[in-house]
Amino acid sequence: MPAATAWQLDPERSRVVATVVQIAPQGPIPHQHEVRRLTGFAEADGTLRLPLRLAQSDMVERLGPLPPWLSGLMERPMATLTTRFPPERLERLAVGESLVEVLSLSVQTGNTTRSEPLAVRFTREAPDRVRVTNAERVALDGQALMADPTLRSVMLLLGYEQIGDEVPVSLDAVLVRR
Repeated sequence: MPAATAWQLDPERSRVVATVVQIAPQGPIPHQHEVRRLTGFAEADGTLRLPLRLAQSDMVERLGPLPPWLSGLMERPMATLTTRFPPERLERLAVGESLVEVLSLSVQTGNTTRSEPLAVRFTREAPDRVRVTNAERVALDGQALMADPTLRSVMLLLGYEQIGDEVPVSLDAVLVRR
């Protein structure tokens, strides 16, 4: 198979789940949130750009319909994730085999860009399908999330004035050939 095979995320089977611990007067209260329908197309070199929008989150289900003045925010990216994976190594995986790669994940929110290493596991489930999951525990810095104006606004809309120091995150996504 050619190394230049193009991949894309299957939005029906791709999501991120985060656990936010709300610091409340009665004590810490954990809440799970999802960002579903992840969409992104990988270039031939494996570069994947993944915009995350409020419309993909479970926020609307939790809050109900938003007022018209906020509805425009639903389709605007809150953050854009960019990474590069090795497509040639994916092509060599047999069905049932896995490999772990440490990728550089760039996260852009507003005018801020952060880069972090992210260990992911690629598992070939079928000739045209690869599942991508965390290879290690991942936790975002809760204080850094609250310091970002865009993310703080989202947290306040969800009713979180203060959150815990860590926000554990799990990835469960599926890449398919396009």
